[in-house]
Amino acid sequence: MSEITDQQAFEFLQSIEQRSFESAATSPREEDLSRFWTGVGFRISGNDYIVKLSEVAEIISIPRYTKVPGAKNWVKGLANIRGTLLPIMDLHGFFGRKAPHALRRQRLLVINHNDIHCGVIVDEVLGMNHFEDEDWVKEIPVHDEAMQPYLKGGFYSGEKLWTVFSLNALAETPSFRQVALI
Repeated sequence: MSEITDQQAFEFLQSIEQRSFESAATSPREEDLSRFWTGVGFRISGNDYIVKLSEVAEIISIPRYTKVPGAKNWVKGLANIRGTLLPIMDLHGFFGRKAPHALRRQRLLVINHNDIHCGVIVDEVLGMNHFEDEDWVKEIPVHDEAMQPYLKGGFYSGEKLWTVFSLNALAETPSFRQVALI
């Protein structure tokens, strides 16, 4: 059996590196992907929405939480998520609706925007969707007036209109940031 010299090993690694660079040159470039908009679909009150993927820090099942005295009724409580306290907010309650009984499909969309870190309860997460920028429409029908300030256009996928919901706009709303009963 022949011994491989350090020089041969180095040349072999250089050839792998060269092939990797050549292969990377033929893969899709970031600017080619920039024409796509990616979001996470969710359902609340029977309506389907989509939120920009970059506005969702994570998606988790609703954890056990502790109620917070003196908080508004739509603030469900605080949960310990990997050593970090996470406020749990109910979108139904925030919009002045009665929340449905806990559904097995309910999830938390976690927001981490401008010092606001919380989870908002949605009825169901519908998965990731990708849209071409040219499918975006500015004018959309509004099914729920309370949600209007957070709706930012939409995308058509075939006949279905996905309305864009902005978690960042929600996090910046003074009434959402004010959780204490006064």
